[in-house]
Amino acid sequence: MEDQELYKKASKRVKEIKGFYAHLLIYILVNGGFLLLKGLVWYIGDHQYGWTPAFFWGIGLAIHGIVVFGKNMFLGPEWEERKTREIMEKMKKDA
Repeated sequence: MEDQELYKKASKRVKEIKGFYAHLLIYILVNGGFLLLKGLVWYIGDHQYGWTPAFFWGIGLAIHGIVVFGKNMFLGPEWEERKTREIMEKMKKDA
């Protein structure tokens, strides 16, 4: 694969990851604000409980993460390979 083509693919991937992290940050800030408001309203005396947008938005955020990082985002094959190499290096140093 040519360097320029590889660069374009890598740049696209970085933008996808950046988009997910921006989505995550906005989710945390907005829902943190909702949580504070809900706590304030509860403190004032309205003790009703209902579904919050955080639940449904969280489902969307999870789907976005799966699209960007893949279904094996945490303990997938790449992680296994990195961990195997890491353990091999440690074993070499300890031997």
